[in-house]
This record gives sequence, structure tokens and C-alpha cells, in this order.
Amino acid sequence: MPTSTSLPSQAPKSRSNPIRLIAIVLLACIVLLGIVVLITWLILKPKRLVYTIEDGSIQNFNLTNDHLSADFDFVLRAYNPNKRVSLYYDSIQATVNYNDQTLAFSGVDPFYQRHRNVTRFNIKFTAHSTALPSSVSNDLQLEKRSGRIQFDVWLKARIRFKVGAWKSRHRTLRVSCAPVLEFSRPKNLKRTYCYAEI
Repeated sequence: MPTSTSLPSQAPKSRSNPIRLIAIVLLACIVLLGIVVLITWLILKPKRLVYTIEDGSIQNFNLTNDHLSADFDFVLRAYNPNKRVSLYYDSIQATVNYNDQTLAFSGVDPFYQRHRNVTRFNIKFTAHSTALPSSVSNDLQLEKRSGRIQFDVWLKARIRFKVGAWKSRHRTLRVSCAPVLEFSRPKNLKRTYCYAEI
């Protein structure tokens, strides 16, 4: 009488090997990328960009019934201290503010800045009967009587870095300055250092 014997069932093949291999490859790529970034940083040694307001004036100032009209003119100095890094300024938007209240908008034409370069450009603002809250208008009027007003100039730019033939993706640059304008002299502004972050 024939007898049947059951064969031992084979254990399913482990699926962990391909997953483990993929994980190892990904980890190796991350480590390699980190090493490349570190080496690039050590070679370039990027330095912080420096921005200052060199000059400024305010003319045709008229504050009536909580509405401001005025012409602002600032000279901004952009210094790129890096040896190998150049910059593309693809767009620059600017505002002049007082007590977090925007008084006027402006813009700057795009430009390219080479490494170890100083570029100066004018930013002109015109406030056309800008409506202000009464509290802001009162403070502005009081400071005007003292002969000195501190304004805030904010810049927001889309920039790209260039090293050799390589160009970075767009980054957002924000610059904030707090120049003090005096009404007694048309051109009397001391150099004002700005804060910049990317």
C-alpha cells in the first residue's frame, strides 16, 4: 500500500534584503551629499552679506488730517565680501515704514553683483496722501516737531548665488534698516547698518 509523505514546507524568502539594500543606498547618498556640502562650505567659506544705508533725505513732507505725503530718497550700499560667490538680484521690493505702518512702496532694477564688490543704488519712495491711524499720525507729528524721525526701510529680494558655472535656486533675502532722518539738514544721515537674513 503506497504511503504518502509530506514534504517540509519551504520558508518564504525574506523580503528584507531588498529593503535593507535600498536603505543602505539611501543612507550612503545622504552621507555623501553631506560630505559634498561640507567640503563646498569649507572651500567657499561664505561670509555674511553687508548692507548699509549711506545717505537719505525726506522732502515735501505734509501730514494733514491723518494723511501723509512725502518724498523719500535713500542710498543703499550692498557689499559682497565673498571671494568666489557672486549674486543675481532678480527682483527687489522695498517699503518705507513708521511704527509698522507702511508709508510707501518702491522697487529696484535687477542687477548682478560680482564677488568682493560694492554696489550702491538709490531707492526713492513717494507717499501720496497715505492714510494713517490717528495714533501713528500723532506720533509722527510729534517726532516731526523734534526735527528727527526714525523710519524703517525693508527690502525683500529674490536672489541666486553663482560659483563658477554653478547657480543656486532662488532664495529670499530680507533686509531691514532703521535710518534716522533730520529735517534741519537735507543730507545729514549717518551710515546705518542693516540686518539681513536669507
